[in-house]
Amino acid sequence: MIALGAAGMTAWPQLKPQDLAQRDQWERFLETAEIIKAEPIGEGVTNPWRLLLKSGDIEHAAAWKNPDTKPPRELDNWRFEIAAYRLDKLIGLDMVPPAVEREFAKPDKLNALPEKGALSFWADSKTSLLNLVEAGQMPSASTDREKYITRLWDCLIANEDRTQQNILYDYDDIKGRWRTILFDHSRAFRSTKKYTDRLIFGVNGIQRSDSRQPILIRQVPRALYEKIMALTFDDIKQAVGPYLADGDIRAILARKELIKKEIEAMIKQNGEARVLIKAP
Repeated sequence: MIALGAAGMTAWPQLKPQDLAQRDQWERFLETAEIIKAEPIGEGVTNPWRLLLKSGDIEHAAAWKNPDTKPPRELDNWRFEIAAYRLDKLIGLDMVPPAVEREFAKPDKLNALPEKGALSFWADSKTSLLNLVEAGQMPSASTDREKYITRLWDCLIANEDRTQQNILYDYDDIKGRWRTILFDHSRAFRSTKKYTDRLIFGVNGIQRSDSRQPILIRQVPRALYEKIMALTFDDIKQAVGPYLADGDIRAILARKELIKKEIEAMIKQNGEARVLIKAP
């Protein structure tokens, strides 16, 4: 790993402080480092590749994918990986590893030309939610807080494809707690009426439990909620650049208002102190 320095950070970051401190440098690494090995990951409908990158003495893996569906884009699009990372930085969520645009020629194709796609930092983790569920265990009861933050995030970006496999956990020895890392956002940022009239989760959420009960957000850090509520069209446009269309941004803002109503309803029912919490 690259030597890391101190950095200011939010009160609820899930990426480790050293990763946050080095985030801009990791972006440049992903954009410019030499690809010294490439192999298909072998799982996932987007056929991602695992690339090993090298720059000087530094080597690190990354995941590359380039699904490119057209409007109404109800399937996967690689641009959404980059948009998710940039929006994560804008609101200070700090749960999504760096992602950049990078061309790559798939070596399994004869005379393949480089194609544009999203290259995402391969986050170090100890396990995934899928592995834990299959083993009949959970890292800690404290991960409930991160679970609700994840639901809030997926509501904002209309991510309909959150799975147990794309929620990773890493243990922070210094803080003595588990951290949640989120990846795979190529099936997010829906902009059709279905995803601007309703949230993914919530009292009237699109997704339900196996018993058809609502899957609730329940509580979120006040500071994160306030950052989301402060989002404007220009803020998002400047952050995500060409990776979201104007209609996608307007859909985010529509969902922001739905989130506000959802949180206000929870506050009315449970009290503000139990819904908008201080981050640890």
